[in-house]
Amino acid sequence: MPEAAAAAPNPRRESFGSRLGAAMAARGPLCVGIDPHPALLQSWGLDDDAAGLKRFSLAVLEAVGTLAAAVKPQVALYERHGSAGMAVLEEVLAAAAESQVLTIADAKRGDIGSTMAAYADAWLRDGSPLAADSVTLSPYLGFESLRPALDLAAESGRGVFVLALTSNPEGASVQHLGGTDSVARRITQAAAAENRRYPGPLGSVGLVVGATVGPALSELGMDLQAVRGPILAPGLGAQGATPADLRKTFGSAYPQVLGTSSREILAAGPSARGVREAALRTLDGLRGE
Repeated sequence: MPEAAAAAPNPRRESFGSRLGAAMAARGPLCVGIDPHPALLQSWGLDDDAAGLKRFSLAVLEAVGTLAAAVKPQVALYERHGSAGMAVLEEVLAAAAESQVLTIADAKRGDIGSTMAAYADAWLRDGSPLAADSVTLSPYLGFESLRPALDLAAESGRGVFVLALTSNPEGASVQHLGGTDSVARRITQAAAAENRRYPGPLGSVGLVVGATVGPALSELGMDLQAVRGPILAPGLGAQGATPADLRKTFGSAYPQVLGTSSREILAAGPSARGVREAALRTLDGLRGE
């Protein structure tokens, strides 16, 4: 059967790519991960429970919400607290929307058919308590399996970030297969095709590419500039990547890169001033200052 035609973006809604591009231009290319790891909660003097989770998350949001182009709550660290943790995540997403900072729900969802449609409904539908500005997705059941999320994002003015090239050692066993015709390169090409439906300089279908992938992009022949979408680059700071590394790794695609740091910034807490100053140092590096 032929594939269904991709839905056109809703002309009454500003696209996620447009909103993110404006935020990056105004604030700089920084995304702060809100990652309430048990050890971080402990270092902040907080209990590893829903109450500690809430105090931590809202404190981080208050400290960086006017600095970062986006914040990225790590969904798994809320899920581990059950329904109470997910209720905190709902509150964090609502507070971020009220503060006018874009959100990336780091959920890495991926499935087929009605299940994928349900994931899309949860994270991308107007009125959903978990609605974020964008969500991370896994394409390893086939890029086209993401169609419900891709189309709902276009309709609702939201975005997606599709896993393409991660920096964990195990990722290469799948993502690098095929060499210059690798799985990762095909995902990149599919994202580029999706972004043709979006006008303007930045589409709403982004990629997740690890900040520490080094020469893999050139070795696999991946042209990220041609994707014309945002590139979420986790690994800045505690995982070893520097802003200079990002500029070297991404080259001509660097203006599309949203550098993501969590532990290095969050470890500067619990002082709001400490968190804010750590975010500012990272932001200055990303801007080349």
